[in-house]
Amino acid sequence: MGVVNFVKKQFIDILQWTEASDDVLAWRFPTADFEIQQGGQLVVRETQMALFVDKGHVADLFGPGQHTIRTQNLPILTDLRHWSKMFESPFKSEVYFFSTRLRLNQTWGTANPLTIRDREFGAVRLRAYGVYAFKIADPRAFFLKVSGTRETYAVADVEGQLRSTVVSALTDHFGQSQVPFLDMAASQDVLAAAVAHKARPAFADLGLSLESLQIQNVSLPDELQKRLDERIGMGIVGDLSRYTQYQVAQSIPIAAAANGAAGAGAGIGAGIAMGQVVGQAVTQAAQTAPGQAQPSATRTAVCAKCLARIER
Repeated sequence: MGVVNFVKKQFIDILQWTEASDDVLAWRFPTADFEIQQGGQLVVRETQMALFVDKGHVADLFGPGQHTIRTQNLPILTDLRHWSKMFESPFKSEVYFFSTRLRLNQTWGTANPLTIRDREFGAVRLRAYGVYAFKIADPRAFFLKVSGTRETYAVADVEGQLRSTVVSALTDHFGQSQVPFLDMAASQDVLAAAVAHKARPAFADLGLSLESLQIQNVSLPDELQKRLDERIGMGIVGDLSRYTQYQVAQSIPIAAAANGAAGAGAGIGAGIAMGQVVGQAVTQAAQTAPGQAQPSATRTAVCAKCLARIER
């Protein structure tokens, strides 16, 4: 009786996977010294696929459903083993299950700042991060190029490679894009779509499908972000002359605070002088007709130390 029970345990009648862990992408059924019974059942749940592998050769692939294990349902394996159509004996084979569920909220980001050429700032270093979603689309390719014969293969085992793929696609796009940095925040959806388009072939090569990609933030280093905020506040992007005037105007209250009442008076005087300088510049520009030479005029400046007007 004991011998009969032992013999029965050597045959597998049902092959299935209940996915005890959420992060497992591939799992090998523990056949060990057991043999698969002809006429047995292969149960493949929704969002799963099962692959037979014979001595390293990828064989038959099954989608969701309950499948009877017979030579008629295993054409590739039957051919590899040179079985006749009437073959009914138990056999040994490895069976791998793959989870095809969508893997959401996978994070990505630039480990180091990316150096790009921007039309507005020239060479700048920026960072970016976001999330993406993927799933297994081709179990055969995933088995051959990624998971292999491992007992289990989890999301954590491949996420480093996928993050690098997304960042590489982002870098390539920045190298080709003509969108100024100031416009990126307003066109992040368009940027994300372009990056996803570049990354999808690399995902597909691994048997994966990149389902979505989001860019949550694109940012400059702190020192450049401060300069950018100042220029946005003035609304004078690209106008160096007005930006310089803004910087001088910003220094007046600082000088006044540092020197007390005397500084306050000097600050007021400098402010009036600055207003006259700007006003003269506007008046001269208005009086000069288009196409005429600029007439010689007295130039007015402000002393950086005493904030007094200087006629040149």
